[in-house]
Formats: sequence, structure tokens, C-alpha cells
Amino acid sequence: MKPAKEIRVGNIIMVDGKPFIVLRSDVNGSSRTGFTYKWKMKNLLTNAPFESVFRGDDKFDVVVLDKKPATYSYFADPLYVFMDEEYNQYEVEGENMGDAVNYLEDGMTCEVVFYEGKPLSVELPTTVVREVTYTEPAVKGDTSGKVMKPAKISTGFEIPVPLFVGIGDKIEIDTRTGEYKSRSK
Repeated sequence: MKPAKEIRVGNIIMVDGKPFIVLRSDVNGSSRTGFTYKWKMKNLLTNAPFESVFRGDDKFDVVVLDKKPATYSYFADPLYVFMDEEYNQYEVEGENMGDAVNYLEDGMTCEVVFYEGKPLSVELPTTVVREVTYTEPAVKGDTSGKVMKPAKISTGFEIPVPLFVGIGDKIEIDTRTGEYKSRSK
């Protein structure tokens, strides 16, 4: 059991016997009056949103989920289908994929997350390399500070990149933040 003050965004906790993932956490209060934690959560079984306020010393069971490596196979609206090395297929609902859909490509290896045998979501590697399919050319003379421009990657998602990145360049992207990290070879 962990107190509320140790629960972070992304943790899965049990509330009233049901598993919830913490999507957002707002802290209010002071050390003298005590802190309260307002959490925006989602029920992992029903996908229903839930908001509640807890005291800092309220205790919660943190759930550890099972993970299994799998390869992305195809999209069957609204499900994303993954296959493990034993040719078992796992279907993950599109609304549970989060930002992972922005970087997903056919044949990509990732980890499918399970709760009591049911596939819930997908965890991508922390960095991926994608090709820039479109970006505006750099404006000559605009070199002051860290200037960024939008670039569309091979999956159709758009991210900000430095001015020197061009069409056809392969770039490394941090999948947790969606930020450009570096140019890749």
C-alpha cells in the first residue's frame, strides 16, 4: 500500500476494488494544513473517466501489470492488432493507445500491457527513428535561439524540429514527450 503522496501519473491503483490509471494529478494545500490530491483517472475495465480528491495519507494498492513483447500487425477499426512470437493475436482498443498511434508502424516491436489477461494498452520504446516526409525549407537568416518548424513524419504525425532538418532526413523522437531528440543516420 502506498500513500497518495507517492502515487504518480501513469500508476495503476485500486479504488473501491476497481483498477484505475492516474491520468492527471493536481496538488493543493500546504505542509501545515496538509496536502490534497485531485486525480483525473480512467477505469481500466470500462474506460469510464473518474475524478476524485484524496488526502496525502490515504493509502492505495498499486497494481503491477503484465507486459509481453509483440509486433504491430494491422489496424481493424477501432482495434489495433498485435502478434507475439507464438502467433497469438492481441487486440487493443484505439482509445487506449494514447500517443502511441502517432509513432506506430507496421512490424514495429512494442510491449502489450495486460490486466488479468486482458490487453489494455501498448508501451513503445522510449525512442523511435522516423523519416521526415514533409517540412518547410529553412528561412535564411533566422538563426536566433532555438527556432523550430513543424515537420510531418512517415506516420502522418507532425512534430517540431530544428530548422536544419529537411525532407528525407531520419530523426530520433522521444515517444514519452513527443519531442525531437536528434538526427539519425
